[in-house]
Amino acid sequence: METAKLKKFAQFARRSLLEQVSAKLKLVLAENSAARRESTEAIKKLEEVIKGHGKEQVIERVAYIWFNRFCALRFMDVNRYTRIGVVSPAEGQFQPEILAEAKMGHIDEEMVHDKVRQQIFALLDGKAPSRDPQGEAYRLLVVAASNFWNKAMPFLFQRIDDYTELLMPDDLLSGNSILAYTREAMTPGACEDVEVIGWLYQFYISEKKDEVFDGLKKNKKITPENIPAATQLFTPHWIVRYLVENSLGRLWLLNRPGSKLALQMDYYIKPEQAETDFLRIAKPEEIKICDPACGSGHMLTYAFDLLYAIYEEEGYEPAEIPEKILTNNLYGIEIDERAGELAAFALTMKARAKQRRFFNKGVKPNICVLENVHFDGNELKDYMDFVGRNLFTAPLQTTLRQFEEADNFGSLIRPDVTDVDGMLRILESKNVSGQLFISMTHQKVLQALRQADYLSPKYHVVIANPPYMGGKGMNGRLGAWLKDNYEDVKSDLFSAFIVRNTEMTLPKGQLGFMSPFVWMFISSYEKLRSFLINQKTITSLVQLEYSGFDGATVPICTFTVENAHRPDFKGGYVRLSDFRGSENQGPRTLEAIKNPDCGWFYRASATDFRKVPGSPIAYWVSNSFISLYEQPLIGSKFEAKEGVGTRNDDVFMRMAWEVPHENVSQDARWILTDKAGDFRRWHMGSIYLMDWEDDGYRIKNYRNEDGSLRSRPQNTQFLFKPGVSWGKIGSGVPSFRWRAPGFGFNDAAPTLFGDGVFELLGQLNSVVTRKILTIRGSTLNITTGVVAEVPILQLTSSLKNKNIDAVTRAINLSQSDWDSYEISWDFISTPLLNPDCRQPTLKATYQKLRAHWREMTLEMQRLEEENNRIFIDAYGLQDELTPDVPLNEITLTCNPYYRYGNDKSEEELEALLLADTMRELISYAVGCMFGRYALDKPGLILANQGETIEDYLNRVPEPSFPADDDNVIPMLDGDWFTDDIAERFRKFLRVAFGEEHYEDNLRFVEQGLNIKGKRNYGIRDYFLGEFYTDHVKRYKKRPIYWLFSSPKGSFNALIYMHRYRPDTVSVVLNDYLREFRTKLTSHKNHLEAVSISGSASQGEKTKALKEIEKITKMIAELEEYEREVLYPLATEQVEIDLDDGVKVNYPKFGAALKKIVGLDAKED
Repeated sequence: METAKLKKFAQFARRSLLEQVSAKLKLVLAENSAARRESTEAIKKLEEVIKGHGKEQVIERVAYIWFNRFCALRFMDVNRYTRIGVVSPAEGQFQPEILAEAKMGHIDEEMVHDKVRQQIFALLDGKAPSRDPQGEAYRLLVVAASNFWNKAMPFLFQRIDDYTELLMPDDLLSGNSILAYTREAMTPGACEDVEVIGWLYQFYISEKKDEVFDGLKKNKKITPENIPAATQLFTPHWIVRYLVENSLGRLWLLNRPGSKLALQMDYYIKPEQAETDFLRIAKPEEIKICDPACGSGHMLTYAFDLLYAIYEEEGYEPAEIPEKILTNNLYGIEIDERAGELAAFALTMKARAKQRRFFNKGVKPNICVLENVHFDGNELKDYMDFVGRNLFTAPLQTTLRQFEEADNFGSLIRPDVTDVDGMLRILESKNVSGQLFISMTHQKVLQALRQADYLSPKYHVVIANPPYMGGKGMNGRLGAWLKDNYEDVKSDLFSAFIVRNTEMTLPKGQLGFMSPFVWMFISSYEKLRSFLINQKTITSLVQLEYSGFDGATVPICTFTVENAHRPDFKGGYVRLSDFRGSENQGPRTLEAIKNPDCGWFYRASATDFRKVPGSPIAYWVSNSFISLYEQPLIGSKFEAKEGVGTRNDDVFMRMAWEVPHENVSQDARWILTDKAGDFRRWHMGSIYLMDWEDDGYRIKNYRNEDGSLRSRPQNTQFLFKPGVSWGKIGSGVPSFRWRAPGFGFNDAAPTLFGDGVFELLGQLNSVVTRKILTIRGSTLNITTGVVAEVPILQLTSSLKNKNIDAVTRAINLSQSDWDSYEISWDFISTPLLNPDCRQPTLKATYQKLRAHWREMTLEMQRLEEENNRIFIDAYGLQDELTPDVPLNEITLTCNPYYRYGNDKSEEELEALLLADTMRELISYAVGCMFGRYALDKPGLILANQGETIEDYLNRVPEPSFPADDDNVIPMLDGDWFTDDIAERFRKFLRVAFGEEHYEDNLRFVEQGLNIKGKRNYGIRDYFLGEFYTDHVKRYKKRPIYWLFSSPKGSFNALIYMHRYRPDTVSVVLNDYLREFRTKLTSHKNHLEAVSISGSASQGEKTKALKEIEKITKMIAELEEYEREVLYPLATEQVEIDLDDGVKVNYPKFGAALKKIVGLDAKED
């Protein structure tokens, strides 16, 4: 866009309007002015505002209001969004169309009310005295038009019924009027894009900006009211496109890889490799995009364009798209009210351009102008007392007070509480209209909560051109606040914004920034670099030439970030340092994106940057590891193969616990099969099964409708052979494992085969190989081809033996850890019952087990570091690599740093590990209740279809803790049955750990489970509230225990699917549901007697009545559950076949069983 004329006009307009408004202010405030006689209230309000803010601020504000409105009306006139030209003449005319029409007797009755119309006609007909009848009539028309547009755009056209109208410029019709210059600058060509409004605002305040910077030279700090002028910088359109296309566009293409939108996103830098670990988006309405320093909305308006294309591609009706975008997708935050108004206006214009009737919809853009919210003295206390103090937690009260200096700190404010939707709804429903002071506080509370909501971490995409302000320019309060809240990045506002914006973004969300590029190299920004490199992912970056951006006084870069740590992601980098001038930056960037071989396009990852001390973003530096490729490649001596591709895992794959145990072997239907799985080194037992009956006949003959083979039964000659396997789709840190003979493997678990392949495992799990894989950009998607091209790091005989010994011990440790958990095929019992750990109390037993786990973890860390050191020393890489392995990469389940992540305190980690160990103990206990396990015999007892209590007693003739007779265990709120699950667990605890310390042991279990610190929390609370969720999670949404549950959960009963018989539902119905209802009825009768008893106290009666009401509802729920669900199901005598798997069998019971979210998800 040609901006020279716009700049000249905007600067002139500001000076002219300030002058005119100042003169008008002097006139209306004169002692005997007409305004004092005719507009008493407006004058009174004007004087109050002047007293509070000063004349200069009032003049500045009113001048800008009229500039804003004139520009907005001109833009709407040109684009024919107004019914009639308000500030623009009809073609061939000079005067505004609305005035010309009025002179001919035509005034829009909807726009101009009757009383004002009569005034206008009187002026134009000479019936009302006036020195400038046309000018006065036109002023009334402009005010009426502004008030009319208030309904559609209240953010810009606030109703003009106060001093703003009094201070309106007088001369609006002459050839030298402000409107004449507005029309001259805002040509039809300039108004083709609403971007013109943003440029006008930047230029309007540019002289103010110069004044502020002149003050800086005299050591004047930037006060809150001057921050907008000092930091406003309109982003060039090509950079806006680059940022939006590589954030919003990138997220959409990750979710819709087949989208054709990539063809129209010229600045989109396509990732080097396909990605699988990304933020999932089901439909466009879900996407939330925020610009937390939105200015006049340039980022958001282009995001609107791209979103519109996304909705169109998804097949939405064009008429509904604009409303959806403004309602669901776009959010802007500002501290400058004027900029916020323009952003809202710009988005409204975008919507109107796409939908003719948009103004009638009443849709307002989601633009939040942060306001200072201050509560005096006991104001907040009085308000809380009135609406209910229990609603206001301590963090919430803190949040309400965090906006006292919103105009200074803006989007950097981190509200203590961000999940405020519920509180907002509650407070908005409160009626405080009759309480004047409470009502005022109420509005302030709501404003603070709305602001907290805007600042919440809910956005999929955050894009910003954040304010640039070094410490020297900050006012004292801002500098001190940054030090307290952003210690690591306190040196500049933009660096604090970068950190803050990541906090507002969902995990794996996308961010885009334009900023000075000093952070890429200078030592004072090392912590910012560390934050971006070690916690986030730079997905792309364009480094402009020093003079590449006219509007900035510092050299600039623009870059995009993913809100996740993916150290090996190869971003796309464009270096424009050889191309001087702003006019070259956009075209040269396009050239680089279209032609990566141009010489100024690079690929680099965070791992590359970490090679250099201080981690400068030196994306053009070559990789020193290249010399390692002088060694033979793995593919020259070993075979890297992908396994069987079933192409329908729902049919041909099962979890190991789903089918009858006797049906799993190389001679039966199912074989244990490696399907990769989580990040885990050295050993990971198989939890998957593959249908390989008759040498895989079903898979080998799985065909498409046209008869072509659909499956990929590839490399079957390698089934059951030992090898080194890994997860094809990794977590960013590669993990290789030894797979012993006897297992199948599918295409998600590529494997290396060959004589001596065991010797490769140490190298592959070393830091050297990790760096080698990074050079290839392949730690997220490790294909057989990539591994085949890894050099073999050959060792001397003595080092080789030393390495094999370390690897063997690492495998043994990992296998021992794996087999300690129920889902392992070789699990025999909970480690808490291991005689080596046994102590007098459960607490002491756990402490001894925890010490053993700690020793295992440290031993594994020592072995891994020894493994690394062998290869580092052998190849002289001491200057490049360290053998250190952080605890979170010691992949033992008993290691909490690995299991729960590295972002928690020691105390939090220990609490999580204890809680999970108690959950695992309970799971094992429930297994003993059903006969899957027994305290008296290791391993599985009942694990085949239809096995009975008789089968159990044959294997465990005299059990110390007998299995349940009828395979139904009630799980109710109270001891209604002798075999209630809570009571059965208490019995288990007594038998397994002794009677002597039973109470202490039970308390230890309950306290360990109560990780949230709930009051009066007991074992029954766990069973009712968490057990089944835990069970479903532990068994990967393929549970072995099934929960019969009434609609509101008043009745619950567990069964064990391997012991299921066609009459099991009848047992649940007759022996438990109906029996429970009978007991409830009996208890209700007792309570009714209490409620009318003369000997009962009033409190007892009231309690009885409440309990009666509750039980009545429960009985009704159970009757409906029986009538509509359980009785019809019981009559069906449903048959199941465990070989069909949980996904087929569980739904056969419909609403009788508790719904499992995700059970119906499609497998690959």
